[in-house]
Amino acid sequence: MTDAVLDAAAAAEALFLAEQARCPIAPLRDRVAAPSAELAYAIQAHNTRRALAAGRRLVGRKIGLTSPAVQKQLGVDQPDFGMLYADMSVGDAEPVARGRLIQPKVEAEIAFVLGKDLRFERHTYADILGAIDYCLPAVEIVDSRIADWRISLFDTVADNASSGLFVLGGNPVKPGGFDMGRCAMQMKEGERLVSQGNARACLGNPINAAIWLADMLVQVGQPLQAGDIVLTGALGPMVAVDPACPQVFAVDIEGLGHVEASFA
Repeated sequence: MTDAVLDAAAAAEALFLAEQARCPIAPLRDRVAAPSAELAYAIQAHNTRRALAAGRRLVGRKIGLTSPAVQKQLGVDQPDFGMLYADMSVGDAEPVARGRLIQPKVEAEIAFVLGKDLRFERHTYADILGAIDYCLPAVEIVDSRIADWRISLFDTVADNASSGLFVLGGNPVKPGGFDMGRCAMQMKEGERLVSQGNARACLGNPINAAIWLADMLVQVGQPLQAGDIVLTGALGPMVAVDPACPQVFAVDIEGLGHVEASFA
């Protein structure tokens, strides 16, 4: 542990400066007196308030840790969430400059765009399905302000759930237009298959993840609203981006369509 013990505000400042400088820092869990999920979300909230005060527009949430294997690895029994801002959105196949991120990885997801608010204390499948305006294939470009991705639950929650950027496909599909609970996913880099999976990897069904998020956000007084984007969680293993060469990651989700994340 370093000599200086960080409080929530100081830890948030360290993450903010790391992002601005594109220079990762040591894990926060070793630099606070008593790491906990509550403290981690408090750190995240500090930087959320900073972002909103600076004029960034909140457009939704991302859900992380939806894979049972990753939950087991980090010793947790539920997902986490982070904020999505308008300036994190990248167009389909639009090249991302290398210097924009620190140590990016990509994962394929199903995105929901809501047409109704979700304000119940306890939500059902019917509530979620009734609130979804349409679904899109998505690539989340995760990033970490923690050096070498040496993260714990505490580190990733504090670091806005390791958010970076996100890419949405351009062909909206209604929830009943594809098999949301069973659809298969493939991600290719060029001709090479780099990740594959299906919707079962996301807490058994992406709607399960959305129910968890909707309930959690009502508990903290920040309910999901019409127009919000929800990234529901990875459908297969994440893939590291090679900083040495241009890459295009092409994702196809059965019944939902195609989306690409490109790195210049």
